This record gives sequence, structure tokens and C-alpha cells, in this order.
Amino acid sequence: MSERTYTVQGMTCGHCKASVTEEVGEVSGVTGVDVDLESGKVVVSGEGFTDDQVRKAVEEAGYQVV
Repeated sequence: MSERTYTVQGMTCGHCKASVTEEVGEVSGVTGVDVDLESGKVVVSGEGFTDDQVRKAVEEAGYQVV
């Protein structure tokens, strides 16, 4: 199992957190998503997912990985 941390710009509320969690959670191989609104950090755990897949999922939720 691997764990990667991403910085996501623009998240400010519970809806933001839920949107990012849902979209990233649907990426193949992702088993866990932890969003910290205060720091803007998103910790993704699992096996077989790529940075590009996570970036696209974050963009689908309406935010940007920086």
C-alpha cells in the first residue's frame, strides 16, 4: 500500500471536502482519501493509482492540484 500527499487549491468548506473525497475515491486502486481543508492537503492511499489519475479526479471535482 502506498500513500501520496497532494496540495489542492480552492477547497473552503465541507462540500469541497466531500466532492474531492468522492471523485478521488472513485479512482481505480484508491482505498482511502483524507482531506484537510485547513492545510489544503489531500492524502490518498491505495495501490496502482497514478498522480495523473488523482489530478484529473480533483479537476473533475472543480479544484486544482498545485
